[in-house]
Amino acid sequence: MWDVVHIPDKPQSAPNQQPTVNVLAAAIEPKLTNALIRRLNQIAPLENLRHVKRVQKKQLEGGNIQLSVILCVASEESNESCSMPDGVQELINSYQLSVFETKVCQYAALSKEEWEEQCKLWPTSYHPRTYNIDGITGFSNEDSRSIFVFMNMAIHLAKSGSGSVVNAAVIVDPSVKQVIATAHDQVFSWDATANKITLETNCLRKRETLDLSTDSEGMESHKTLPSTCFQDETKQLYTGVSCFYPWGWAEQQPVHSSGCWHPLRHAAMVAIESSAARDRLLFPSSGEIQDDSIDVDSRKYSTGSPAKKQKTNIQKITGNDIKNICEEDLHSSSDRPYLCTGYDIYLVWEPCAMCAMALVHQRIRRIFYAFPNPNAGALGSVHRLQGERSLNHHYAVFRVMVPEQVL
Repeated sequence: MWDVVHIPDKPQSAPNQQPTVNVLAAAIEPKLTNALIRRLNQIAPLENLRHVKRVQKKQLEGGNIQLSVILCVASEESNESCSMPDGVQELINSYQLSVFETKVCQYAALSKEEWEEQCKLWPTSYHPRTYNIDGITGFSNEDSRSIFVFMNMAIHLAKSGSGSVVNAAVIVDPSVKQVIATAHDQVFSWDATANKITLETNCLRKRETLDLSTDSEGMESHKTLPSTCFQDETKQLYTGVSCFYPWGWAEQQPVHSSGCWHPLRHAAMVAIESSAARDRLLFPSSGEIQDDSIDVDSRKYSTGSPAKKQKTNIQKITGNDIKNICEEDLHSSSDRPYLCTGYDIYLVWEPCAMCAMALVHQRIRRIFYAFPNPNAGALGSVHRLQGERSLNHHYAVFRVMVPEQVL
């Protein structure tokens, strides 16, 4: 049976077995706290340990309070003074600080239990999630069936090329269970006419939700659970997957002069382009449109440059005309989606860093992938971009556990 597993922002570990890093600290007098913290934040900021508090407060026997401050991250080298940031050794000498080495937790706590364990080593901050993305705590049976149908669609698309298995992407609006765009890898696309981006032909028709009552092409017949990793022999079968070998294009230059290729046309990138083209078709008056003339609702829209506004004789405009114009502009701007905000994307293979970052910029809400990418995976296998706190958008990541035999 298929299953859906949430990929957390950081590697899973028991609350009492969280990864740690070594730091250099020193006991200080309370009256020196403000001056030392201001100076240390300038010369040795804890950029990768922002969840760690700079000062530790301990109550000693007899009721006395002892304050300790983190000076800097400890170096792996034996000579600590050589690796200290400029100015730290000067502070140590000026205030005659007694330096000691201690451990702090490497990652921010995701639960109260983790935070309590972290504070046993050194105080940290705990900020519960301010957003709630459906699926992190589990899916209903209906939602699971929807996920399996869309993933099955992506898997069939990955096998529909020229015989080799590639990566495929399906962008979905989960609010209406509608496919927005589909695509597959086009890094090496020898037949230009066969691999053009095709928009959904029903995008201008009446919107229809996906019929989940239909059979998902034998999906339920698979009973064996997939392995968590692939054998070396299996990896060699998927050399056509762009995200698996993001630099493979540099080693295999195209040999057919009549063919077309591009190193950035991974499945996710092509799907994003297709989604943007769909928006330009549905909302031609709210932005730039394509280079070719497109017939939509029996009207021609010129392409290649921003839409030009017709000159209007202000003297002939009535009050009703102004009201109609304002309502039309409000309708077009409010209906057009902002990039891929709120959408889900289904990928057969875990995306590389380029594709994962592109999905951040597109404001994707959830990412589902079927197979891990041990070579260049950015969402769990090699990196975990979803846990990068410096980004201004975060999505939830899930792995759809499917049998490897489906490929």
